[in-house]
Amino acid sequence: MSAPPVAPPAVSAEAGSPGLVRTALSRTGTMCLVELQKLRHDRTELVTRAIQPALWLLVFGQVFTRIRAIPTGSTPYLDFLAPGILAQSALFIAIFYGIQIIWERDAGVLAKLLVTPTPRVALVGAKAFAAGVRALAQAVVVLLLALVLGVHITANPLKLLGVALALVLGSVFFCCLSITIAGLVLSRDRLMGIGQAITMPLFFASNALYPVQLMPGWLQVVNHVNPLSYEVEALRGLLAGTDARLALDFGVLLVTAAAMIAIASALLPRLARG
Repeated sequence: MSAPPVAPPAVSAEAGSPGLVRTALSRTGTMCLVELQKLRHDRTELVTRAIQPALWLLVFGQVFTRIRAIPTGSTPYLDFLAPGILAQSALFIAIFYGIQIIWERDAGVLAKLLVTPTPRVALVGAKAFAAGVRALAQAVVVLLLALVLGVHITANPLKLLGVALALVLGSVFFCCLSITIAGLVLSRDRLMGIGQAITMPLFFASNALYPVQLMPGWLQVVNHVNPLSYEVEALRGLLAGTDARLALDFGVLLVTAAAMIAIASALLPRLARG
């Protein structure tokens, strides 16, 4: 007599894609809380990192406003410059986040995290979240200084939320770019060298300091493929009320941030082995 057929095991709701999404979001939230705890001990660093963007506003902005060397139409140069300095400060914070990942690898923390059920995208997303929080904290300092210098900044809460979103998305992209570079070079020294080599070209090849129309043709091409330019355009449109393609700007920032999260997550095991 043949044995009765065995019914296939039931698939729980947690095993489906909604369950996986909930698990990934839960682990991401947990890792973000861990990163926030780390930030509590870095208050001094947040202040010291604000010195460089403050100098750009106090020295570069004031001087070029007086000599009127850069035509910005009806927008005062300091009003034009302040959003670019916000984006620059977020870039300089995020672009070296890969060093933190390498430190965690050297300490054995990264290998331990990768053998847990925590998705790789949660680990990368938490670092990107931390970079965004640092960028927002520094942005508050820069905006307060800009107000003292007489920069006209919108008081519309919805536009300020848009500014925060643009800064976070830009920070996510550059943080994950840094993690991607770390996954390729596997060395703290090499990452430092590459990070220093690309930050200023990214900054000067954007519209942070001058209008796109003043750039030579080849630099305008670079500007159009530079995510920092879309971040600056969104910030300037929201803060100073200049012309901006906000749908395009936020679309580019969102797509590039998501793509870079995926790439950085894929390279994380290679970094752990290195």
